[in-house]
Amino acid sequence: MRKIVFLGVVLSCGLAWAADPAAWDQWRGPARDGTLPSGAAVWPDDLGENHLQRVWRRGLDEGYSTPIVTPDRVFTVETVDNKREVVRAFGLADGQEVWNTNWTGAMQVPFFARRNGSWVRSSPAFDGSSLYVGGMRDLLVCIDPTTGRERWRVDFMQRYKTPLPDFGFVSSPLVDGEFVFAQAGASLVKLDRRTGDEVWRTLADGGGMFGSAFSSPMIATLHGQRQLVVQTRAKLAGVNMDDGTVLWSVDVPAFRGMNILNPTVRGNQVFTSSYGGGAFLFDILKDGKGWSARQAWKTKTEGYMASPVVLDGHIYLHRRDRRVSCIEWATGREAWTSDERFGQYWSMLTDGRRILALDQKGELLLVEATPREMKIVARRTVSAEETWAHLAAMGDYLVIRELKGVSVWRWKR
Repeated sequence: MRKIVFLGVVLSCGLAWAADPAAWDQWRGPARDGTLPSGAAVWPDDLGENHLQRVWRRGLDEGYSTPIVTPDRVFTVETVDNKREVVRAFGLADGQEVWNTNWTGAMQVPFFARRNGSWVRSSPAFDGSSLYVGGMRDLLVCIDPTTGRERWRVDFMQRYKTPLPDFGFVSSPLVDGEFVFAQAGASLVKLDRRTGDEVWRTLADGGGMFGSAFSSPMIATLHGQRQLVVQTRAKLAGVNMDDGTVLWSVDVPAFRGMNILNPTVRGNQVFTSSYGGGAFLFDILKDGKGWSARQAWKTKTEGYMASPVVLDGHIYLHRRDRRVSCIEWATGREAWTSDERFGQYWSMLTDGRRILALDQKGELLLVEATPREMKIVARRTVSAEETWAHLAAMGDYLVIRELKGVSVWRWKR
C-alpha cells in the first residue's frame, strides 16, 4: 500500500531542478568521498552560536538514511511504527513539509544487531529529476521530487528470487548518466533510470545473512578506464560500467563479512579496512595480460562503519575501537592515534584543509588534522539524540539527521 500526501503549493519554476554540483545529492556527497562540494561555506574556527545557528528542526521517526539536500529541498527517509517507510520533502529555508509518500516496508534485523534498530539504512540518490530510495525489504523506488509520486519500483527479491537480506537494503544507489547502479538483489545491478529495467547484473552472492553488500559503489578512473569500484561482503572489485564484466577482484577478509567502508581511491590504488581484517592498500595493475590487484600494504588497524577522508596523502580513519588514526597512504605507517575514544561512528567531511565530523553521540567536531597531531579546534553538541546518519552540507547549510528528527543549520558568514 502506498500513500502520497502533497502539503505545499509551489511554482513549477521553483522545482525545475537540474543536477546541481553544489547539492548534497547522494551518499557522502557529490564525489561519494566526503569532500565538500563547490560553493560550500568556509568553516570558521568556532562552532558557537555566533558562527553556526540552527534554522529549523522537524521530528521524524527513526532512520539512518542521509538527507538529500538541494537548493530548494531536504529529502528524508524514515521507518514509522515498524510498519512503513516514509519519504518526506521539506523546504530547505523554512522546514515546511511539501509532501510525503510511504509504502509497507518493515523487517527485523538479526537479534545481535537489533539494539541498533531495524529502521531504514540506505541513503537516496538524486539526479535533478528523480529521487531513488532504497527500502529495507530490498526495494528501489523512483520518486518524482516535485510531487512525491512513485514513477517505478524494483522489488529485487521478486525479480531475482533472492532471499530477504538479513540486515536489509544497506547499500546506497549511485546515478550516472541514464543509469542507476545498486548493490541489491544479492548482486550489483545496472538499471535504466527511467524505467528500472535491468541492463546487466553481476557479482551475485547468496544474499541473506552473509551476502548483500554493506558498502556502496564508487566510480573511479584506473589506468585510464572509468569503472565501478565496489566492495562486496567478501571482496573488492572493479567492474566495467558498460557490460558488467568484472575487470579485477581481490579478497578482503572480515569477521562475518563486515566489509562496510566505501572503497577509497587515489591514483591506481584502493584503500579499505574491515572488522577483523585490518587495513589494506591495493595496487590495481593492468598489462598485456589484463587486470589484477596486488596488496601494497596491510596493517592491523581496523575500521568498522565509518568511511575515511584523505588529506595531503594521509588517511583519517575512525576505528572500530572508537579512536581516530592518521595513516600515511603510501606506506601504511600510523602517524598518530587519538588518546580519546569517541562515539561508535563518525561521519566526516573535508574542505581539503580540515575535517568536520559528526559523532554518533550528537557532537559536531572541527578538527585540524595533520600528520603531526590531531587538534580539535572546536566541538559542540548539536543533538540530544544519537546521530548515525552521514552529515550533509550545501552552501551555507549543514543538515543533520538525528535519530528521531532532522535539523538544518546555517553558517553565518
